[in-house]
Amino acid sequence: GNVGRVEYKEGIFVGYRYYEKEGIKPAFPFGYGLSYTQFTIEDLEVQQTPDASWQITVKVKNIGDIPGAEVIQCYVSDPFCSVERPVKELNAYQKVFLQPGEERQVTVPLSEQGFAYYDVERKSFVTEPGEFIVYVGNSSDNCRLQGRIVL
Repeated sequence: GNVGRVEYKEGIFVGYRYYEKEGIKPAFPFGYGLSYTQFTIEDLEVQQTPDASWQITVKVKNIGDIPGAEVIQCYVSDPFCSVERPVKELNAYQKVFLQPGEERQVTVPLSEQGFAYYDVERKSFVTEPGEFIVYVGNSSDNCRLQGRIVL
């Protein structure tokens, strides 16, 4: 029987993915943290690496008065995919710890799997060629920097 079986009916639109699809603004978006200082994230560069994968580089600065950590979050969107996908999906992230006034260039490698989706008929992950948009920020609803990748 059905004893001990859990069914997940939400599919891929769970958590922040659901909020973005429905245009809902949550009080505490995914990745939100109570940092006691403030940071700026600027100068996004999207680069291909020698092994043909991708990375992003940003400048992070602690503009507050006390030391603190910020998590740089990279989301990827596939706007022209042949299947329905979330508005954007978390691809990679990196925590950086900075002293007051300290600025650092941070490089975050992107996950190749993060460009793929699971094809039910082929029973494997598929990456469609085309344009992807990379969003970078410190939470799912605060990604002011955008870049492009063409696969």
